[in-house]
Amino acid sequence: MKLFALLVCAATLPAADLAITHATILDGTGAAPLRDATLLIHDGKVVAVRPKLKIPAGAQTIDASGKTVIPGLISAHSHVNGLKDLSVFARYGVTSVQSLGGPREIEFRDATATEQQSPGFTRSRLYIAGPIPTSKTAAEGRTAADAIAAAHTNFVKFRLDDNLGAGAEMPAEAYTAIIDEAHKKGMRVAVHVVYLRDAKAVLRLGADYIAHSVRDADLDAETIALLKHNHACYSPTLMREVSTFVYGDRPAFLSDPFFLRDADRGWLTQVNDPAFQAKIRADKSAQWYKDHLPQAMRNLRKAEDAGILVAMGTDTGPATRFQGYFEHLELEQMVKAGLTPMQALVAATKGSAQCLQIDQQVGTLTSGKWADFLILSANPLDDIANTRKLDSVYIAGTLMPRN
Repeated sequence: MKLFALLVCAATLPAADLAITHATILDGTGAAPLRDATLLIHDGKVVAVRPKLKIPAGAQTIDASGKTVIPGLISAHSHVNGLKDLSVFARYGVTSVQSLGGPREIEFRDATATEQQSPGFTRSRLYIAGPIPTSKTAAEGRTAADAIAAAHTNFVKFRLDDNLGAGAEMPAEAYTAIIDEAHKKGMRVAVHVVYLRDAKAVLRLGADYIAHSVRDADLDAETIALLKHNHACYSPTLMREVSTFVYGDRPAFLSDPFFLRDADRGWLTQVNDPAFQAKIRADKSAQWYKDHLPQAMRNLRKAEDAGILVAMGTDTGPATRFQGYFEHLELEQMVKAGLTPMQALVAATKGSAQCLQIDQQVGTLTSGKWADFLILSANPLDDIANTRKLDSVYIAGTLMPRN
């Protein structure tokens, strides 16, 4: 009988190619950490996550004693300028990226779509919004939304912004048409906003994603109610604000070895140029964003406390907004705003995945999902900056190369 029981037990062991053992595992759901736990992976996907798992014969075993495993970070708002950016994101531990608007995104998506549905690729997963409409009439708005829908992007995204009074916003008839036509075609709509009035205007029309913080006033009861009614997500992009003013002096992160290993060399030269620093110090819009960063942080806390779906994003991609690294600084800003480290991590994993509607594939370390995960040498619940203590990155169970 004992022999029979052992044979049955062995027969029911799941297949596994890789086992990460003796780790503290944060699965991305917000549940309590699993101590001395094992993560089993087969064919690029998670098989099981729990303590005291038996290791199937033949599985490669990696002892992660003293280390912490978390899902790969997901940026719900960045911009990809070329396919090489996806390798940079991956090396920093950002394993999925929503490129929220750009002229070549459809090309990039088509070049990567097949590979990211199978194990073995070595760059971050890519999701896109495609070209950003600049419509001035209802007819132009509908035409733009139709073209984006035909390309089957993940969002239709437009900007509702007057550049702090220096320009003109998209007319209401144009953005109303974009939202209406996109929804008719089964597309969701993301909107770049600055002001509370604009967030309300697009949410009243059914917008699905507020892609920046509201920076000028508190989120009020109506806005919170609209976000909930629309099941909309909210991405604070606090590092976008920081990037406008931080180079007026020399920020400490410019000396961080973790930052420097993959930082864009051209951008590094730019931010270290005294003339550029002086320009930033004299920039009135930079000062406005600096002054309003506390407002953006308060609104993040209000959204989180109200149960709004918060998704981590940074708006990285434009020059001097360093892809991959800024996502780690975003987590620190979110904690400074009043979120717990666990809440910030959930926003950067499960929350972003839900916002992008890819949560059946990634975002948490649960059975059947792609095995996108990070091994950290310290626990981010102790200090959110520990996400920068990155030991290794896996996408679909494949170890990412260092360079």
